[in-house]
Amino acid sequence: MCLIFLSFQHHPAYKLIIAGNRDEFYERKTASANFWHDHPDILAGRDLEAGGTWMGISKSGNISMLTNYRDPRNIDPLAPSRGRLVSDFLTTQHTPEAYLQQLDRNGKAYNGFNLIVGSGDELWYYSNYKKGINKLSHGFYGISNHLLETPWPKVLRGKQKMETALKQSVIDPEQLFEILYDDKRAIDAELPDTGLPIERERALSSMFIKSDNYGSRCSTVILVDNSNNVLFSERVYDTTTFQFTTQTYSFAF
Repeated sequence: MCLIFLSFQHHPAYKLIIAGNRDEFYERKTASANFWHDHPDILAGRDLEAGGTWMGISKSGNISMLTNYRDPRNIDPLAPSRGRLVSDFLTTQHTPEAYLQQLDRNGKAYNGFNLIVGSGDELWYYSNYKKGINKLSHGFYGISNHLLETPWPKVLRGKQKMETALKQSVIDPEQLFEILYDDKRAIDAELPDTGLPIERERALSSMFIKSDNYGSRCSTVILVDNSNNVLFSERVYDTTTFQFTTQTYSFAF
């Protein structure tokens, strides 16, 4: 994912509410969300080139999600796939804290990333651009391609719009999808300086990205209520017309 909004034990009816966009090159081969044939307890989309994923949940309630940290000056083309960090957590027997402690030993081997792992009862955050691992307190968070809660325009805009939706007693995934489809770009004075040309910074500044060869390819909404009922909904976009198909899964753990 490249944009995630996360409500953790912040709503009276849902212990976990997640809404995010996955941004990727259009040519990268990807499978839509489904239960994996080699790990039937994992529900996630899949990167068919490296085998990992950007966000997933298991039938036992473990969840993991990742965004890339944008630092084009320090990209190693030979670095291991960051998407494996998500799927590796979902298949591990380690606790979230132990998993991140182990990862911290060689986190610098990867290109920049933010990783959140845990469940509806505890969440942990780690970035290889920040020292240490952090247990998240109850609250509402936004993250894009910098550290957690960095106030990039798309994060601030999305949090403001999400706050209104999250005040409802019953969360409507369709409303969250509509918020995620916001393609308004930030003004130049608000753009971050990540080392990209200004034209590229503009194109990447919207919540939903549309460009010639790269953009938001899918949106995901995950709801976990206080009785551990899970709704996982994914909206996949055609990268030419931006028409979409939506598929939804429901289960309890």
